[in-house]
Amino acid sequence: MDIEKLRTLALSFKAATEDIKWEEHLCFSVADKIFLITSPDEVPIKACFKVSEEDFETLCSRSETFGQAAHFAKRKWVVIKDINNLSPKEWKHYLQCSYDSVVSKLTKKLRAEMDL
Repeated sequence: MDIEKLRTLALSFKAATEDIKWEEHLCFSVADKIFLITSPDEVPIKACFKVSEEDFETLCSRSETFGQAAHFAKRKWVVIKDINNLSPKEWKHYLQCSYDSVVSKLTKKLRAEMDL
């Protein structure tokens, strides 16, 4: 998985947007709520995303490639130290879960306005 493929996947979700935050992180959001953070200028490229409690435990114990995302761990965000360590199928699954988690926390009114 390269950053362009990951970017295309993230932007394929309804109402997804991208912007630069904290000067160097390419972030993907829905209704200004982030569901994916990447560091495209680093080698290897890192990414952080929100996961379920079960996936949080599974991924963090999977290998040293994964860990608790700094400043976000208590909210069940993981960091992957190299985006190539997940297959495209895994990326699709985890990004869908992250996106869905963020959307589920939006107000009903906002979800209706955005047709989500």
